[in-house]
Amino acid sequence: MAKEVVIAAGAVYSIIAPGARIFGNISSEEDIRIEGFLEGDLTCKGKVILGPQSMLKGNVKCVNAEISGIIEGDIEAGELLSLREKSQIKGSIKTSTLIIEPGASFNGTCEMCSAIIKD
Repeated sequence: MAKEVVIAAGAVYSIIAPGARIFGNISSEEDIRIEGFLEGDLTCKGKVILGPQSMLKGNVKCVNAEISGIIEGDIEAGELLSLREKSQIKGSIKTSTLIIEPGASFNGTCEMCSAIIKD
């Protein structure tokens, strides 16, 4: 007797695993999570998540971002940028809404504007 296969709908996203080292630019149509190292620019039409062990040397352009790791470069988040407790940012920020948790480090400039990314 045949069984019905049900696939649960859920978030689709890419992961750069801990220990992975990527050199080059990345472009993603969906959400992306980075737990490793990226040297290059990251463009995402969804949400970018940088885990606590992650490091990104380059610029980030996305709709939403949740940063727990280190970024050396500029960030442009069209809607929401969240800097978590141990995040470290060295560069400019351009976003509509910014949340900075106690313990986060941000050295650079910040420009607040509404809905800046409409790709």
